[in-house]
Amino acid sequence: MHTAGISTKPVVMHIRDWPQAERPREKLLARGAGALSDAELLAIFLGSGLPGRNAVQTARELLQAHGPLRALLDRDAQALARLPGLGPARACKLNAALELGHRHLATALARGEALTDPAAAGRYFAQRLRHRPQEVFAALFLDTRHRALAFEELFSGTIDCAEVHPRELVRQALAQNAAAVIVGHNHPSGDPEPSAADRAITQRLRDALALVDIRLLDHFVVGDGPPVSLAQRGWV
Repeated sequence: MHTAGISTKPVVMHIRDWPQAERPREKLLARGAGALSDAELLAIFLGSGLPGRNAVQTARELLQAHGPLRALLDRDAQALARLPGLGPARACKLNAALELGHRHLATALARGEALTDPAAAGRYFAQRLRHRPQEVFAALFLDTRHRALAFEELFSGTIDCAEVHPRELVRQALAQNAAAVIVGHNHPSGDPEPSAADRAITQRLRDALALVDIRLLDHFVVGDGPPVSLAQRGWV
């Protein structure tokens, strides 16, 4: 008598079989994109997973092997295409989505509307500076109604230091006829916690700008996760 062997092949639970509130797309529609984990957001892009895995499992494996999310998405399309579960089409979609995000933030700051959400400026600095391999210091110049005039990268340094000259920031602010300035720089290490040097240069910049009646509104430090606002810490 033939006895069928017991299969050891893992059983894959398709996302469509999950409770509706736990499915990434349904969760996004009900609660917004911010409620999703990195893996769930990535799974929506993937649509399907590798053989024997659903999209969320595949996304988690990608993040574990090639993440965190910042490191994964900082790759160009060709590098993404070589990763398991992606390929050229999905890699292009991811790169295009990131560029859409960059342009959305840039358009919001450039179309003449007043900057009423300080966090939007922080997100803009993060989009512009997070991927840079060395420390870069930049400034966003604003008019009297806090509308964006220009965004300029002013200084760049080594992997952990950028030499910032208050005189150059003041010169640029006057050239732009700015009434206010927001500055920001990145920490390539990924740790956005402001250093003692960050606090010191913020005070020097604030005082230098005040001499020509220009306000320093904030200083953002960009790393992994949300940028840190020195104004929210009471240090501007």
